[in-house]
Amino acid sequence: MKPRHVAYLVTVALMCWSMPLFAELRLATVVGGLSAPVFVGHAGDGTNRLFIVEQRGTIKVLRPGSSTPTTFLDIQTKVLSGGEQGLLGLAFHPRYFWNGRFFVYYTRRGDGALVIAEYGASTNSDIASSTETMLLTIPHPIQTNHNGGMLAFGNDGYLYIGVGDGGSGNDPPNNAQNADVLLGKILRLNVDQPDPVAATRYSSPPDNPFVNRTGRDEIFAVGLRNPWRFSFDRLTGQQWVGDVGQNVREEVDTPIVAGGNYGWRVYEGASCSNVDPALCNPANFITPLFDFSHVNGRCSVTGGYVYRGALGVLASGTYLYGDFCSGEIFAWNDAQRLLFDTTMNISSFGEDEQGELYVVDLNGSLSRIVSDCSLTMRPSTQSFDAAGGSSEVGVTASAGCSWTAASNAPWLHVIAGARGNGNGTVQYSVDANASASARTGLLTIEGQIYIVIQSGNVTCSYAVSPSSGPLPQPGGGGIIAVTAPAECTWTAVSNSPWLLITVGASGRGNGQVIYAAGAYIGRAQSRRGAITIATSTVPVTQSR
Repeated sequence: MKPRHVAYLVTVALMCWSMPLFAELRLATVVGGLSAPVFVGHAGDGTNRLFIVEQRGTIKVLRPGSSTPTTFLDIQTKVLSGGEQGLLGLAFHPRYFWNGRFFVYYTRRGDGALVIAEYGASTNSDIASSTETMLLTIPHPIQTNHNGGMLAFGNDGYLYIGVGDGGSGNDPPNNAQNADVLLGKILRLNVDQPDPVAATRYSSPPDNPFVNRTGRDEIFAVGLRNPWRFSFDRLTGQQWVGDVGQNVREEVDTPIVAGGNYGWRVYEGASCSNVDPALCNPANFITPLFDFSHVNGRCSVTGGYVYRGALGVLASGTYLYGDFCSGEIFAWNDAQRLLFDTTMNISSFGEDEQGELYVVDLNGSLSRIVSDCSLTMRPSTQSFDAAGGSSEVGVTASAGCSWTAASNAPWLHVIAGARGNGNGTVQYSVDANASASARTGLLTIEGQIYIVIQSGNVTCSYAVSPSSGPLPQPGGGGIIAVTAPAECTWTAVSNSPWLLITVGASGRGNGQVIYAAGAYIGRAQSRRGAITIATSTVPVTQSR
């Protein structure tokens, strides 16, 4: 996206962030070949999927361990795309796992109006329903820029919306300071409670600052130019907004308070814009936490996230952000530090369910910020039946490479080896699954994913065919077909040393057991053995 994301050059001097506040870091490509991606996020439903918004009007879904995203939603016929317009934002309801609701932000074909619409899940969890429910439409006439585009739910359960000032330079209608229009604002809506009086599918929380006052009830904060990307600290709930500047300064605002006025168009960053010089009294406005000028090719900030990931890639509480034009990625922790100098057009940052951070490049790629360690795991996946159990994964890492193992699921526990340096072993346990549904959990070890699959608690029944196995005197072999539900495991055991199982000593669901025996030279007419498979026994007789 090409909204002018504020480039972060803080008024405090640029400093180097010395180790060990950061480990050695790198950008690991997650997926490429995307079409103008502008956002990435997660559904918070325990599936660990990533959802990638493409400007043209599609949302792609990427499952853990996959490198090929598939189409979750396609609304290209509704979306006016190009420049700063397109499908711009996505937010999943905090109870998406139960209600399947999610919301999108796009510019509408025909008139360029800003649309906030609701969609829902379908019976296929990786393909959304195509049914649209319109939530809010904001007229955006004349200009095509400064559309805003961010949607996110706060810790209060309300939907927050970042809306640009309507475009052009210096906000000619003064929308950002006008409480009677929604442009140039942060909005806050209750999407769980319609307003029958206003005939809207949402209501305005009663503590929104303009409820029962002059001004639009939906408004939470005013004085924004183009709040392209904002986020909420998942630990504290504090909102961080990257508000794109004009020609001189970029700014990051936090906290965002009800009724707060963040200065535009009177101020650009912490500086008087001289558009309304008589109003330049800092006591009447909330000053940015920090701002920075357009130097070294910087021109547009891309707001990011406060890092709270379990892997400790960054110091907890570090705010990560970047500049769209220069491709620089910065960290803020009382001062600005340069982490990466890339060739990307950074359209967004994103966060997964574990709090690890991602970088979106408008040119077509998604990357994750990881520690720069050479690390592999064996095995990479493990299956369990409904009873659960325990196992381990071996970690091979270069000397001096510190790593952390973390689980994403409450039923999957790291019981030993949660931290290591160099080679090591992570031991884990899996709780019993009382549900009939299978489930998947992840262990994340320094950016590497270990997949744990557990079957549901289903009744296992087994059938074998044939029911007996005759063998000739010279010896030979046979095949026993096993029929069982896909979730059910089984083992095959021979009761005789002369009767060997050569293939299929264990399995899950349908399978085969292949057995063999050598020549029989005994005195008796025959010898008898048996193969037991789960609850079934197949007698095998070899004649002389």
